[in-house]
Amino acid sequence: MGKSEVRIDKWLWAVRVFKTRTIATEAIKKGRVTVGDNPTPVKPSRTIKVGDTVSVRKPPVTYTFRVLALTENRLGAKLVPEYMENITPQSQYDLLEVVKISGFVDRRKGLGRPTKREGRELSKFTESVYDDGWDFDFDIDDDDDEA
Repeated sequence: MGKSEVRIDKWLWAVRVFKTRTIATEAIKKGRVTVGDNPTPVKPSRTIKVGDTVSVRKPPVTYTFRVLALTENRLGAKLVPEYMENITPQSQYDLLEVVKISGFVDRRKGLGRPTKREGRELSKFTESVYDDGWDFDFDIDDDDDEA
């Protein structure tokens, strides 16, 4: 904590915004991180200081953090609030919620198992098909006649 400036890639990794420093560096190189009101993306070697505002775009949301303290060492999750303040506007979280909800409706084939709700709807549908007088005969071998 004695440093006056720290590389932004190290800080974002240390305060658990990104899982690895490599991922943090890649996000910065892709232009997803800005500092302050300046809209131009930063480089991984850019240094930040206490009081800076860091914006991180993780589509669809842009998170905003205020730097409260500096560190280059990975922190435990409980210590993170001492080093940064999450000042992301509520509108961004609302956007995330909309995307989550629409994601269930718009799930394409091959994107994992059905949810519990989808499973219930599927079994309700298949039961209604059988109850409507459909006659499915899957016993093709007719082993019953020989016995």
